[in-house]
Amino acid sequence: MRWHDGRPFSSKDVKYTFDLVRGAPGTSGLRINPRKIWYSQIQAIDTPDPSTVIFRLKRPQPSLLMLLASGYSPVYPAHVPLAELRTRCVGTGPFKLKEYRPGELIEMARNPDYFIKGRPYLDGIRFIIIKERGTRIAALQAGRLDVTMPQEGTRLAAEQLKKAVPGMVVFEVSQSINDNLLMNFKRPPFTDPRVRRALSLAIDRRAYVQAVRQGGAAVGASMLPRPWGVWGLAPDDLAALPGSGDPAKQKAEARQLLAEAGFGSGHPLRLVVSTRAIAQYIDMATFVIDQLKQIGVEATLEPVESAVWFAKLTRGEYELGANLTGVSVDDPDSNFYENYVCGSPRNYSQYCNPDVDRMIDEQSQMLDQVPRRRLVAEIQKRLELDGARPILGWSNDYYAMWPSVKNLIPHQSVYNYARFQEVWLDR
Repeated sequence: MRWHDGRPFSSKDVKYTFDLVRGAPGTSGLRINPRKIWYSQIQAIDTPDPSTVIFRLKRPQPSLLMLLASGYSPVYPAHVPLAELRTRCVGTGPFKLKEYRPGELIEMARNPDYFIKGRPYLDGIRFIIIKERGTRIAALQAGRLDVTMPQEGTRLAAEQLKKAVPGMVVFEVSQSINDNLLMNFKRPPFTDPRVRRALSLAIDRRAYVQAVRQGGAAVGASMLPRPWGVWGLAPDDLAALPGSGDPAKQKAEARQLLAEAGFGSGHPLRLVVSTRAIAQYIDMATFVIDQLKQIGVEATLEPVESAVWFAKLTRGEYELGANLTGVSVDDPDSNFYENYVCGSPRNYSQYCNPDVDRMIDEQSQMLDQVPRRRLVAEIQKRLELDGARPILGWSNDYYAMWPSVKNLIPHQSVYNYARFQEVWLDR
């Protein structure tokens, strides 16, 4: 295996990468690194020869292999300065960067030195950037595109495509992305648990599935629900959580909690709902605002450009956020540590519960998956009841492609099937 610039790939690169990611002594570390905590149990990384890497752990962590296999865990070239990687793409994959025109396209070319002989089949891939959702769908229907972009396909759009082009192939699959609310725990009134619970109660999860995702989503808590995931809560557990009961009764309870917190018709709670200025975010945020209106909350929409969205969340410069969170691999360690433990950079709500952190550490060490599942279920219920990051649901993707596209088979994580080394075109 070689890097795209011809330099050999070795264990040195692996050690360099994960020492950098975990902030090991003697490394510069990364300025903002939401997955540093994934690798906090690594004590040392040894490289006895160019082909061998040994990870030594402080304690058992059965999830480590899964975390290393994640699409969120690329290996960096040790010989390329970090600053250069902002503009210079050096990998080992089946395709090399050929051209990037901001706002127009990204073009990849076949890597002739790819370590799997005879792969990839394609000569290249062109990602054409089309900002408007309807225009993207029209481009696919007209044959200008071969496939949709993962995470873009809705149930309604897929039905329209199949009606216009009966031969169009559509895969229904989970994205491993959830729609969620971010309530800023550092800002009043979200310091009051009654307010957090009221807002979570107000949002009807089943109505969200139908109104926002046209039936193309599943109600769930913090782990991907069945049948796509293996850690999701059972239906009876979900039914007992805020937003999953009788909508009228739960909205009445929400109004009562707000009244107890000092908000009502004479003193309404006024909020700004911030969200990313992308259609699927706006769809959810608009629904949230409507649901909150039904309990007397006056909320206005603040669309935020993608370039500043994550920085805004990291700095806590928002009141209420309508957010999407992707989970790379279906394992509690990848999700809980990154999004919920005290002090994690991606814990955007700044939720912090030392008891929950201890539970997360306990499940992480369990070798027996049966008690681990039970504990993971308890953690999920606790997170929802605390309002840590209320989950509205998990969207499905309706990944459409022309029948000439072969061997492009999506699975339950949108982040982990982009290698394209086996894909070919029958034309």
